[in-house]
Amino acid sequence: MERFSSISMAVVRRLPKYHRYLSELKKNDVKRVSSQELSRITGFTASQIRQDLNCFGGFGQQGYGYNVDDLHQQISKILGLDKVYKTVIVGAGNLGQAIVNYTFFEKSGFVPQAIFDVNPRLIGLKINDIKVHDVENLESFVKDNGIDIGIICTPKSQCQKVAEALAKGGVQGIWNFAPSDVSVPDDIIVENVHLSESLFTISYLLKEREEVLKTKKY
Repeated sequence: MERFSSISMAVVRRLPKYHRYLSELKKNDVKRVSSQELSRITGFTASQIRQDLNCFGGFGQQGYGYNVDDLHQQISKILGLDKVYKTVIVGAGNLGQAIVNYTFFEKSGFVPQAIFDVNPRLIGLKINDIKVHDVENLESFVKDNGIDIGIICTPKSQCQKVAEALAKGGVQGIWNFAPSDVSVPDDIIVENVHLSESLFTISYLLKEREEVLKTKKY
């Protein structure tokens, strides 16, 4: 993945969390928040929060903190959420259908244009009013409709072929849920999401806690 900024990925990955917590503060009609209060809510240190935001110019005032609405809007712009992205979902199984039905993505500007699958029984049907197409037409559809992001929800055996079709069609980014990383040209941004890694992390932490508790008993 080609990077055009010196901002570290660690900072980039914290931004969506700030955005989510600020959204909650807005819902609760909170107007102002300090870095210390954000620290308590997010789990990051106040110093880390200030350093992260200073990467983009800083938005707070000493002795006042941050205006919640303004900071939420600024982070939205930094994340590119002031734009609309055309998306396609490849794989109309349980995960693909869940993504199509999760309206939060569309409200955030990620608008599904089509779903693709190999199953002839699904082709032609609509899921949440989005039509399922034959995956053989994926590349041409992406090219003809100016699709920005492809979302892969296929088995491991199909994900690379799908990624290549998306790349040839001209997508700018790929969100890959298949249990395998994909290889595409460097100018295409890829985010591989392996759900098992999060679950295995929980498994490790449970085992770690169990071992510590056993040690304390003795």
